[in-house]
Amino acid sequence: MRDLFLLDPDLVFLNHGSFGACPRPVFAEYQRLQLELERDPVQFLGAHRFPELIGRARARLAAYIGAAEEDLVLVANATAGVNLVARSLALGPGDEVIASTDEYGGNRILWHHLAETRGIRYVEIEPRELLDALSERTRLVFVSHITSATALLLPVESICGRAREVGALSLVDGAHAPGQIPVDVEAIGADFYTGNCHKWLCAPKGSGFLHARQEVQPQLEPTAYSWDWPLEGTFAERHRWSGTRDPSPWLAVPAAIDFQAEHDWDAVRARCHTLAVRARDELTALLGTTAYAERDDEFVQMVSVRLPPCDADAVQRRLFDEHRIEVVASEWRGEPKLRVSFQGYNDDADLDALLEALPSVLP
Repeated sequence: MRDLFLLDPDLVFLNHGSFGACPRPVFAEYQRLQLELERDPVQFLGAHRFPELIGRARARLAAYIGAAEEDLVLVANATAGVNLVARSLALGPGDEVIASTDEYGGNRILWHHLAETRGIRYVEIEPRELLDALSERTRLVFVSHITSATALLLPVESICGRAREVGALSLVDGAHAPGQIPVDVEAIGADFYTGNCHKWLCAPKGSGFLHARQEVQPQLEPTAYSWDWPLEGTFAERHRWSGTRDPSPWLAVPAAIDFQAEHDWDAVRARCHTLAVRARDELTALLGTTAYAERDDEFVQMVSVRLPPCDADAVQRRLFDEHRIEVVASEWRGEPKLRVSFQGYNDDADLDALLEALPSVLP
């Protein structure tokens, strides 16, 4: 499967979780769409063709994630989706927003900004204690489906159900979910669910989505007020156009869905999970540390382990510069950690290379 991707063959790529990697046939479809756009931009982006093209791509994605097409908006990425929701909601002084301590750093910046500028009460809770922390004071719960830093798979369906019980809204950051696990947004029951297609679904960069339940759709502002906003159409249609941009990443999402279906992606995910389990066990034994996930069902294709005391940034640089290994080593909540991602192009030899190289770059 390595030959099906465009990755440098001399690179040990164990960092799919950061930006993804696009397979050759999906990238070819992406470039075909870009060329078609440039051959006649007016027709491609015009009112006669663009709605049809976007509608087809949105319908395929909606079926893939268990959504109704009219409840799905295409956005650039999950961070844009989180921002759209957080900045649209009428949250003010004293309103309690509860999140896990393991949320993506870029989104934590957003919530701290809203706490400073709007006076909301932003509370971070350990992921395993989140359910018990929700109460009638909570206006919104914000939680990742799979956490970015610690790679934990969280019980979002239960969390969203508990939010409904206490009268709170729920926003799920599914940046790492589509393609890594089956996603059914209606079954999850989040008021808002946003995700990426360019990570584990392997679509081109700049393809994401936001799903909103019909009852809460009126609370959302558009990315930009523009031509589609005055339409007497669906939620998806009113949020469809925000100005000139290249829609090719979204339009290539069906090709990514087809690629994974053609290559038995359930089997690929299972193989990658087996690699991640081996990585957790052998890395913690080698390093004398612990993993963030205690059970095998708490993670999927990514796993994070604690590093011994070290300069994590220097470890990451040396792994790349001296061993051509691309992997995440960083500080997280005051301690160094290593996050390893496995995708269809990885095998045991990639993990062996990391295990062999690590001792030489640690103090």
